[in-house]
Amino acid sequence: MKKVFAVIASSMVLAMPVASLAGNPEFAADIPDNVLTPDVVNTQTLGKLEFFDGMPSEETVNKAFENLDLIRATTAFLDGMKIASLRGMFQGYEDAGAKPNEIVITETLMDARSIWLTPNTTTIYIGSNVDVSSGPMVIEIPPGILGLLDDAAFDFVANIGVLGPDEGKGGKYVLLHNDDETVVPEGYFELRTKTYEHWLLLRRSPGPNGETEEAVAEIKAGLNVYPLSEAGSPPAETFIDISGMQYNTVHANNEEFFKEIHVALDNNPEGAFAPEILGTFASIGIKKGQPFEPDARMQRIMIEAASIANATARAITYASRDPGVFFYEDRQWNSPFQRQSYQFLENGARILDDRSYFFYMATGITPAMTAPPVGSGSVYAMTARDKDGAYLDGSKTYKVTLPAPVPAKNFWSFMLYSGQTRSILETDQRSGGIDSNRPGIKGNADGSYTIYVGPEAPKGWENNWAQTIPGKSFNVMMRLYGPLEPWFDKSWKPGDFVEVK
Repeated sequence: MKKVFAVIASSMVLAMPVASLAGNPEFAADIPDNVLTPDVVNTQTLGKLEFFDGMPSEETVNKAFENLDLIRATTAFLDGMKIASLRGMFQGYEDAGAKPNEIVITETLMDARSIWLTPNTTTIYIGSNVDVSSGPMVIEIPPGILGLLDDAAFDFVANIGVLGPDEGKGGKYVLLHNDDETVVPEGYFELRTKTYEHWLLLRRSPGPNGETEEAVAEIKAGLNVYPLSEAGSPPAETFIDISGMQYNTVHANNEEFFKEIHVALDNNPEGAFAPEILGTFASIGIKKGQPFEPDARMQRIMIEAASIANATARAITYASRDPGVFFYEDRQWNSPFQRQSYQFLENGARILDDRSYFFYMATGITPAMTAPPVGSGSVYAMTARDKDGAYLDGSKTYKVTLPAPVPAKNFWSFMLYSGQTRSILETDQRSGGIDSNRPGIKGNADGSYTIYVGPEAPKGWENNWAQTIPGKSFNVMMRLYGPLEPWFDKSWKPGDFVEVK
């Protein structure tokens, strides 16, 4: 450790000694050298810093504040990503024509035309921005739904449906702000919240052959979001089919990010977000109820900060330096939930990189994503690299093998996502991936499955193939629906992606 500090100290040229005390004061302290600030300090980041007996020069002050603003703006991006991500989802709904408390639904499933973070094309998605700013809202759901409710800070509020208090039987939930004194009537599941805006995300599986008409009809017949004050005669719900629609729900990766944060603050009450992150936002001029009008200097800093933070988020997501995110020592598969905490905690400490990884790559937070009961829910593993550690390249063909038996009670899937958008990879295939329910998919003689991804299907393996695009990067998410014990005890290992020459 002494050697480390010696190296650091050697990079800081102390050009002038610290000014000595004039004369010989009667009350002189024995001041350690490590408390004192030299008159000149040379740094690698800010260059020369000058002081008069500890008082920073005007030039040093300017450098220090410039650096502080850059640090704060970069931190605002990395720590505020979860807030901007959900604001991006709500803005996407609005762009698709859905007002708060109206419902969007993928009646014929999803494809790459719609930009979401890591969706799949095998599930009917149902979503709404449930807004309680005007009073308590009822969320009435039909049986057979799996879903969650997250608040505007992207913090977990409740599971809805199969893993919620209605246990998949359907029922009525009332969502109220913490300060709301409304008495909740009998027969409702009560949910309390610190924000106004909330993401209701529900899922329903299609029929056995992938048909969606019957499931969509049941959803529309039983799902409604309306004010509690209108519970005696609920209004008809508005559903907007977003299948095949071109719209974006992903937050900005440039300085527009900070505008998204400002909208989120204005749309929610005081107390919606943690004081620490609000302090970070305020330090760079983002405050609830006040105009966001950064001057030219701050605009320049925000452009720089967004560039740095975006690069950092991508490094954390695609090139993690933390062995703790990998499922196996000898595999490329990894996840920000490897530590089994939806709050990204380990021994009482927030794992900041895990949190950044998750909210940059994915969306929808619930405890069920970290440790679902054996045989229910779903688990996720991601990789952007082949077995040798090289990034997956859309111009190459790869194969990956799932040993038998695959520990999925229901089915398994691979989805391919763009390295740019983290949404479904844009190809000529609507599915954007492959799953065990695909008609014609074939297993190997021993019961294992080999999947191919590449620009063209290998002959004889067309039904086991997902398309990629030359010149485009991609990453893959493996999902096991109804994961079984060999997944949890790690006695089962999926293969890595191997290039087919």
